[in-house]
Amino acid sequence: MEEGRLTLVTRKPCFALPTACPNCLPVYFYLKFAQVPFDLCFHSTFPDSDQIPYIEFGAYVAYNNEKGGVIECLKEDGIVDLDSGFQTVPEWVSMKVMVASWLMDAVMYELWVGSEGNSAQKIFYSDLPWLIGKILYLKQVHAAKQLLGITKENAERREAEIYRRAIIAYGALSTRLGEDSLFFGRPTSLDAIFLGHALFTLQALPETSVLRSKLLNYSSLVKYTEKHSTDLIEAGSSTPTVPLPRADHSSGMPRHGGFANWSSKPKNKPKREKTEEEKKFRRRAKYFLAAQFVARMMTVWIMLTRSAHARIIPYARTTLMCAPLQHNLMNLGKSSAAVAQQFLASCSFMISQSFRDSSCKA
Repeated sequence: MEEGRLTLVTRKPCFALPTACPNCLPVYFYLKFAQVPFDLCFHSTFPDSDQIPYIEFGAYVAYNNEKGGVIECLKEDGIVDLDSGFQTVPEWVSMKVMVASWLMDAVMYELWVGSEGNSAQKIFYSDLPWLIGKILYLKQVHAAKQLLGITKENAERREAEIYRRAIIAYGALSTRLGEDSLFFGRPTSLDAIFLGHALFTLQALPETSVLRSKLLNYSSLVKYTEKHSTDLIEAGSSTPTVPLPRADHSSGMPRHGGFANWSSKPKNKPKREKTEEEKKFRRRAKYFLAAQFVARMMTVWIMLTRSAHARIIPYARTTLMCAPLQHNLMNLGKSSAAVAQQFLASCSFMISQSFRDSSCKA
């Protein structure tokens, strides 16, 4: 890192974005609009950390969870300020609050609640073991529902309210923008925040996204996103990155390759196929339940048979007779067809053997 040069630490890139984190993109574009040279680094050790993104500038560090975010820290500490003169403009203030609250809530809802979570898992947890990633994902889903105030009773009402507010925000922004290239004549944090939101919505959210389809209805906002993303990402792609992971093309997530592929009609959600782990788990569960059922039925049947001849089997013998069954139950973890057949054969043998013993003693 060069002396006196900023370093922006974000989450990894994917979906053809310099960083796929919805909180990191606005900071990235803020520095781009300010034409401040910076290095781009990626942090994947703590995917659920609320400190990301953060800025390093010598001994100075600005974290996302301090003073209202990185952009506010940069402004307050006199590092980079694009908003001078706009804090007293009521329309600018109201629009920035609307984008930073209503539209960010809509992205949070789509990312963690209103979808199957494929985008979220690819962005935040794809570098972690499956089980750990799944646990962290479910934890974040619960946290998102709490932040959005979603419960089982009000889920549908809150969903409608979130999308209604997003439509109002898009309409107001489209009206304000008109045919201009910027909302208020020169770049401000409003442009950076909305551009990060719009590009993430169009590139990272799946084609079934409701929010994505709503945004595509506003052609002026789409053209605005196309123009600035081309100017700031493609033309400025020489920004040093440390490190720059290769994009994962093996994932089944849809990747929107360009602006021409953006369509305002959301596609029907495809039926999600079960993973191999889920299929294996369901097979094991079925075998386990079947083994428990047969074991209980055998115990009851043997006890009834003995009592009919005035001889009730001691509990110890019942346990011994069920020992092969317990052995098979442990082997069921292998979930193979051969073990299942062996298990059924053992059950059949024990039942027939018990019946012959009862006949002889009678």
